[in-house]
Amino acid sequence: MTTKELGKILTANRLSDGEVVFLTRSAAWSERIDDAVLSIEPQSQAALQEKGELAEAGNLVTGAYLVEAERVNGYVRATHIRERIRTLGPTVRIDLGKQVEGTGGAFAARG
Repeated sequence: MTTKELGKILTANRLSDGEVVFLTRSAAWSERIDDAVLSIEPQSQAALQEKGELAEAGNLVTGAYLVEAERVNGYVRATHIRERIRTLGPTVRIDLGKQVEGTGGAFAARG
């Protein structure tokens, strides 16, 4: 049986190397989307956004914003194709990037 939760996650780019990162439950930044905290309620989404603003002010990340996402059977994926592509890496060479390394999450860009 498939279980699905809808909500939002916070993503940004790490300033030190430009990598796409996701805010975790422990308020750390991870390159793995599956580590992202999925926020369901508007109040907690606002709190995530605030943490992103603080991280930007502290020069840890840039461009922090909330992304609609879902957790399916314990794995997180962005619901919009643009964000799935950011998670996986290049689309023209599927033999490169996070999709080959297995760090881009459990879902393909399409599907």
